[in-house]
Amino acid sequence: MKVPFRDIKTFAHNPPSNIAVILVYGPDYGLMKERIETMAKKIVPDITDPFNVSDLDLEALDHPSQIIDEANTISMMGGKRLVRVRSGADKLTATLKEYLQAPNPDAVILIEAGEMTPRSTLRKLCETHKQAAALPCYVEEAQDLVSFISKTLQEYVYTIERDAQMWLADNLKGDHQRAKSELEKLMLYKGNLEGKHINLRDAMESSGLSGAQSMDDCIYAVADRNVKVALKSFETLLQDGLPSIAILRAIQNHFRRLLQVKNLMESGVSSAEALNTLTPPLFFKVKDKFCAHIREWSICNIYDTIRILSEIEGKSKTTGYDSDVLLGQFIAQLQMKNVA
Repeated sequence: MKVPFRDIKTFAHNPPSNIAVILVYGPDYGLMKERIETMAKKIVPDITDPFNVSDLDLEALDHPSQIIDEANTISMMGGKRLVRVRSGADKLTATLKEYLQAPNPDAVILIEAGEMTPRSTLRKLCETHKQAAALPCYVEEAQDLVSFISKTLQEYVYTIERDAQMWLADNLKGDHQRAKSELEKLMLYKGNLEGKHINLRDAMESSGLSGAQSMDDCIYAVADRNVKVALKSFETLLQDGLPSIAILRAIQNHFRRLLQVKNLMESGVSSAEALNTLTPPLFFKVKDKFCAHIREWSICNIYDTIRILSEIEGKSKTTGYDSDVLLGQFIAQLQMKNVA
């Protein structure tokens, strides 16, 4: 069963009783963990109960069949049994396919995995079998987060200025759980001050955004080919716990936005009109830098950079490659690239 985007939240809060296997996958680790926890609490009353919950890591098992053994174990306390599987991968497909021929009606196998392509056999199985389900967790883009930020703050009777909202959305994209956590910190800081009104300064200085400014520093230093600043900001972000894949995508997104504006300008649209098409709009403090990059980078070299970053992302998902090293090497070689 492939769960449509519009039904994912409903499914997560009320998993159908006939579903025996649920796969939660995608690049947004925070959102994936949140959905896993939500469903786990709906399946069993206590997710720490060792009698009704088995927590397994596929990579640590001698054979995937151990997961099925756990699913077929009769609960000593009665009720549903939850088998939570981490590090989900295609090597589990054959075992699950056999299990789904006659699954234990009193057990649910809940699998968490990283990003999976449409060719993934595990994803295909869970999308097509009537007693399995697949829930994607994609990285929220800034525009999606605008709505999330607004709804979250409104729920607690906070108001936020547009500039602050745009800045938060642009800096929090990439991890749903991190966005939720940072909004909670911001509201805790503000309390009932100033009628619960949040301005740009609050968002920038008081939300506890670790590394948010460094992300901008890193992105714009890369586009400036300022290797020293870019590497320093990159290292700061890694030390703050931000995954290199999130940094890579943020850089990639910057070049895609440059490409969008360049293409419009090539078609005869004025620079001002082209800039106005960007969603979310440019944060005013980086607008001059962004315009400088439009002038300095050709369409051809923007395409090349996006291609190289896509190749790095692809290699990062392959065993034997370290995404931190790959992105660091790309940054270190910026001065060798001809971007005129």
